Amino acid sequence: MSSTERLADVRSRIAVAAGEAGRQPADIELVAVSKTFGVDDIRPVIQAGQRVFGENRVQEAQGKWPQLKAEHEDLQLHLIGPLQSNKAADAVALFDVIETVDREKIARALAAEMAKQARRPRLYVQINTGLEPQKAGIDPRKCSDFLRLCRNDIGLEIEGLMCIPPFEENPGPHFALLCRLAEENGVDRLSMGMSGDFETAVAFGATSVRVGSAIFGAR
Repeated sequence: MSSTERLADVRSRIAVAAGEAGRQPADIELVAVSKTFGVDDIRPVIQAGQRVFGENRVQEAQGKWPQLKAEHEDLQLHLIGPLQSNKAADAVALFDVIETVDREKIARALAAEMAKQARRPRLYVQINTGLEPQKAGIDPRKCSDFLRLCRNDIGLEIEGLMCIPPFEENPGPHFALLCRLAEENGVDRLSMGMSGDFETAVAFGATSVRVGSAIFGAR
């Protein structure tokens, strides 16, 4: 099956999951995760109508997306991997959405760069719903305090929350937790669900799902 056929399959599955949850498929954004794949792999997916993509690393994205964005002005690029403060300038310059704000140092670095560049990518806070020590993200118990810091002290608008549940656990409770945190803190958007669990995420209210291998194939 080609990447364009897999893309159509994923879109169909999102539509079915949305229908079963009483939602409109148009309310769920598909972020095609193109990390490790090159320009020639990505172009057919763009030609099939996909416009929203995700990358894990700033440096890797810099090697392919300026060219693709020059060819297609309506593309939207999400950073979905950890961000180091020394890459904040590059991230603000290239990405339209940064989903991995997870500590004060990064929040302040982004605020400074956004002011300097007069460019305002949309921001999500990453929540470590499984409290995994090896994984980035805010402790869910500190979510409200961190959002207040970002909004009130640093002056950032936070559009959404993002999570990556523990690989070996049922993702449902993690998606439910993210949904509850969003509701409690007046956050509108939820980035949750990947190739193996995006239909579950749709059922729990995801507004965007990040799907890579189910579209591009195994890495």
